[in-house]
Amino acid sequence: MREPEDRKPVSDESRTAFVPVGITPVVDGESSVTSEFAIPAGLDVPAVGDSESQTTSEFAIPAGLAQPHGPAAGEHEGSAFSTPRTYSAKDAPPAFTPPGGIPAVSLAKDVPWQDRMRTMLRMPVAERPAPEPLREGGEPGPPVPRVLDLTLRIGELLLAGGEGAEDVEAAMFAVCRSYGLDRCEPTVTFTQLSVTHQPSLVDDPVTAARIVRRRGTDYTRLAAVFQLVDDLSDPETAISLEEAYRRLAEIRRNRHPYPGWVLTGSSGLLAGAASVLVGGDFVVFVAAALGAMLGDRLAWLCSGRGLPEFYQFLVAAMPPAAIGVALTLADVDVRASAVITGGLFALLPGRALVAGVQDGLTGFYITASARLLEVMYLFVGIVVGVLTILYFGVKLGAELNPDAALSSAERQPVWQLVASMLLSLTFAVLLQQERSTVLAVTLNGGVAWAVYGAMHYAGGISPVASTAAAAGLVGLFGQLLSRYRFASALPYTTAAIGPLLPGSATYFGLLAFAQNDVDAGLVSLTKAAALAMAIAIGVNLGSELFRLFLPGAARVGRKAAKRTRGF
Repeated sequence: MREPEDRKPVSDESRTAFVPVGITPVVDGESSVTSEFAIPAGLDVPAVGDSESQTTSEFAIPAGLAQPHGPAAGEHEGSAFSTPRTYSAKDAPPAFTPPGGIPAVSLAKDVPWQDRMRTMLRMPVAERPAPEPLREGGEPGPPVPRVLDLTLRIGELLLAGGEGAEDVEAAMFAVCRSYGLDRCEPTVTFTQLSVTHQPSLVDDPVTAARIVRRRGTDYTRLAAVFQLVDDLSDPETAISLEEAYRRLAEIRRNRHPYPGWVLTGSSGLLAGAASVLVGGDFVVFVAAALGAMLGDRLAWLCSGRGLPEFYQFLVAAMPPAAIGVALTLADVDVRASAVITGGLFALLPGRALVAGVQDGLTGFYITASARLLEVMYLFVGIVVGVLTILYFGVKLGAELNPDAALSSAERQPVWQLVASMLLSLTFAVLLQQERSTVLAVTLNGGVAWAVYGAMHYAGGISPVASTAAAAGLVGLFGQLLSRYRFASALPYTTAAIGPLLPGSATYFGLLAFAQNDVDAGLVSLTKAAALAMAIAIGVNLGSELFRLFLPGAARVGRKAAKRTRGF
């Protein structure tokens, strides 16, 4: 019988031509099953790898398009964020040029380092005109962790001493830059400091942080730290890391320039001088001084027992108020309002208020919010202490007149000017300032009170505007003196605003609350808050105006801290 045509045997050549990939052809005389997808004869495909089947991607590089700088054998393919294969860290260019070019900024040597460092900090890292220098001959640079640790320790002392966040960042950047770490970013908040250094755009950054656990006012230590930073930022003086650590350890070990009994006496003299400013006589001066010294000793006792600062202010505010109420109950012909107001002057947190407002105006909103919250807590502590005494005094029948504000006719300008200077002097002692700065800040406080008295009492201008103008002169002269000595402006401004603090407005507001006159109390406390804000804004505005017209400021090109309107 005839065999069908579709079952006709094929030749050996046809069998080989239709063998699919991965199947070994059989070339004997037996019949073989072939596929219509088999590779035709003459189109040989070179074997890839071993004999096993390999799955390839449609993104694979075609044959004949080999990479000229492909990875070495055995090197894995990197991601889109890996270092380019054409880049070599050993043959890197000396500096990175941003797309917009490097801005031409002249950092003049005659300009203080604070302004030079602010100019650098207000630029992005990639746009700073001072790239990290190359090490010639393979000389190793300073160890980065130790430089960052030194930077954080210096920043801790400055922040704990009450320095503004912008000045702390400028000092930290100056320390890093003095040791060749230009690509660094310091960050300052209320209780935490951190600094990050990135050697280049492709290297891993190194970050260190430090927490400020304890804060205390010592402007002598603050001035010594500023002098250390000034020496480090001077290119003509080469200070090693060991020498910088040694000087920093000496600064931390130095004792306060004034003993405890001097501080207690200064608080008493401050309260007495403040009572004279509001029209008190010699008896009022002595009573206010005794109340303030007793409150200071009670606050030291609470501090030694570990009580928070809130309770220290609460306890310290009670003795002056108690003495004023006791004199009223004893029918002594004195002004109890002047006694209590003098005691409040020694407690009002003017330093923290000025620092908080300054941080807010310069763009450090987190630090500013924390500092203003601290001021609020301390002020509430003072309010609770004084209000408790006034409440019991009213219940006992003490006739405390909330309208006992003194008229301008009863004020003696000469004695008030002397009292304002004494208040600034004692305030400087309480801030632990250097003895060489006490005279300057005393004169600055006298000028502030003279301007305020001339504008408010003689000129009839509102107290808020007069306070702002006087505080502006304080900030102006403070910046002038700090630039003359290349030091911080705090020792020349903080104590000088002491005569301007709203002690009388605070007292009359609390007294109105004690007598259930809420409306009058809110008016007086609102006035006190307005005066406090006028002091802080005036000091900062005076400082900024001086920097605006500072010789060489145009060459430095100091940009704004924050640009929130797209300018």
